[in-house]
Amino acid sequence: MVSNLTGCNKGLPFFLRRIGRGNLAVNNTAMGSRAMDVRFRLNGRPVSVPDVTPTTTLLDWLREEQHLKGTKEGCNEGDCGACTVMVTDGGGAKALNACILLLPQLMGKAVRTVEGISGPDGDLHPVQEMMIEHHGSQCGFCTPGFIVSMAAAHLKGATDYDTELAGNLCRCTGYAPIIRAAEAAAGMPVPAWMREDEKAIRQSMGEPAAASQNRPPYGPVSSDELARVYAANPGATLVAGATDVGLWVTKGLQSPEVMIFLNGCEDLKRIEVGEDRVRFGAMVDMNAMGAVMSDLHPSYGEMIRRYASVQVRGAATVGGNIANGSPIGDNPPALIALGAVLHLRKGDVQRDVLLEDFFVEYGKQDREPGEFIEAVSFARQADYLKCYKLTKRFDQDISAVCGCFYVDVVDGVVASARIAFGGMAGIPKRAKAVEVTLVGQVWDEAVVQAALPAFATDFTPMSDMRASAGYRLETAKAMLLRYYGESQGANGSVLEVSA
Repeated sequence: MVSNLTGCNKGLPFFLRRIGRGNLAVNNTAMGSRAMDVRFRLNGRPVSVPDVTPTTTLLDWLREEQHLKGTKEGCNEGDCGACTVMVTDGGGAKALNACILLLPQLMGKAVRTVEGISGPDGDLHPVQEMMIEHHGSQCGFCTPGFIVSMAAAHLKGATDYDTELAGNLCRCTGYAPIIRAAEAAAGMPVPAWMREDEKAIRQSMGEPAAASQNRPPYGPVSSDELARVYAANPGATLVAGATDVGLWVTKGLQSPEVMIFLNGCEDLKRIEVGEDRVRFGAMVDMNAMGAVMSDLHPSYGEMIRRYASVQVRGAATVGGNIANGSPIGDNPPALIALGAVLHLRKGDVQRDVLLEDFFVEYGKQDREPGEFIEAVSFARQADYLKCYKLTKRFDQDISAVCGCFYVDVVDGVVASARIAFGGMAGIPKRAKAVEVTLVGQVWDEAVVQAALPAFATDFTPMSDMRASAGYRLETAKAMLLRYYGESQGANGSVLEVSA
């Protein structure tokens, strides 16, 4: 969820990454990092892994220790899906990227690699049969990841394959035969062996001794325990979904000395949708958040659908996305536009802060050593929220600009406005000068046009590989115009525009 470490070198050559990762265990020992004993199920059988170096990725362990070579290493950063595995816990099964999944995160869960998708007697899964029938594989490197993602979708009955397979890349087939295979398998029954992990997990959940005795030494099972452990180790790295920390390991070759894994803190995974407020625990994953937001604020839900991939969203957490303080994180602008409050805790002391005030400057947040995010909440309110995510690729890309707008118009006059952006400053930031220009004015195009110059007062964006400063400013203006147009009934969705 938060770290004291710097970013990673994504351009590091492959052969140097392999050499560096081979020395991770040595580096950890030298730094005094605690080895952990981890127990989980692998392809239908229980496994126990003693003395695990905390930075060991599931991908490396599968390929190098278990000789399960079906799980491939492609990008090693969660983009390509070649390493996709199925992970099952008390919340059900999900597809995740093994390359940025650390072994201690698997405590008490069940993992299926592509070798475990077929039955124990060699019977093929329906998606495997249909991939053969529809010629969905050519070079075959990406195929194991596709099989696992398709099997996970098949298990939960998901048929929106543009979404379910957005995190799996293929350079050979053009995707059409893969989609045809997924569609053909959709009506076939789920094999019995694919239900075994859920049954085993439910049975183990009734064994409290296992939860308390067999967990890693830095694997708290509640926010109360986390508060005690983190207060005693304020310099530790908190690991939520590891979609960020995993990259420090695989690309930055970093090895945090003390790591606290939060995946056992079930109380931080709660979602509360009340009559007055909505509250997401810090460990709620982005897929779960997206499902809720699609009902409450559909534009926000649609933005989350474009937030990375199913695999990354299944690991990434609400709290982690906020705590890493990224100026281009997509969640903070939307939550700021909703007036969200952040709930923080240090030991037994809890405090609340407006989310917009949590971000002080680039790389700095209003968070004390040993303090962590428990939850974020916002008031139930009418749905005037629109979120616009501008990227070079439509799916699975980092925003150049993310603009979120909430303008409340009463009797034709702007009663209030909350407008927030990512990618326009060193922190997620409100467009307060623009808001002031709008509030109290008649909501019409002339007033909106008059407010556009105020963006230059609010923001001095930078130029980088994603967009120039000038383009970012013009885009922000265009987003406000789009928001106004949609408020008047215009259709601005790029998915629905036709010639």
